[in-house]
Amino acid sequence: MVRISISPMSFKGTTLMLAVLFLAGCATSKEELLTHEGQTMLDIWSREAGAAASGGRGTRELLDARQSLRRPLTTADVQAAPVDQTRYTRTARNEVYSQFKRLPNPDLVMYVFPHLTGTDPVPVPGYSTVFPLYQRVQYALPGERVEDY
Repeated sequence: MVRISISPMSFKGTTLMLAVLFLAGCATSKEELLTHEGQTMLDIWSREAGAAASGGRGTRELLDARQSLRRPLTTADVQAAPVDQTRYTRTARNEVYSQFKRLPNPDLVMYVFPHLTGTDPVPVPGYSTVFPLYQRVQYALPGERVEDY
C-alpha cells in the first residue's frame, strides 16, 4: 500500500494561491472589460441605420444593388405566373395531403379453396378475394416519415 502524504504547509500554500487567483479574477470590472464609450444601444443603432435612413451613401448603394437584381417581366413570365402560383397556393385538399400523408395499406389476396357450405352441402368453387391489411385508412402525423428507409 502506497501512502501519499501532503504536508500541511504545502496544502495551506496551495489553498492560499488558489484563493488569490480566484479573487484576482473577480477584481476586474465590467467597465474595463466591455467599454462602450458612453454610447447606448440606441446610439449604435441610429449610427448604423442612419446612413440608409438619411439618404446618404448607404442608401444609394442599397438602391443600386436592388436595381441590379431587378429585371422586367416578359410576356411569357406573365402568362406562366398563374400556373406557377397554383403549385404554391394553399387549398384544403393539398393542405391535408401535404401534412397528413396516407400510410401504406397493402392489399392481401386470399384464395378460398373449393368447399361445401350450408345445411344442404352446396359446392362452392374456389375463388380469390382481396382485402386491405388494416381495417381503416391510417395517416402519418405531420413530420412523420412515410417513405421507405
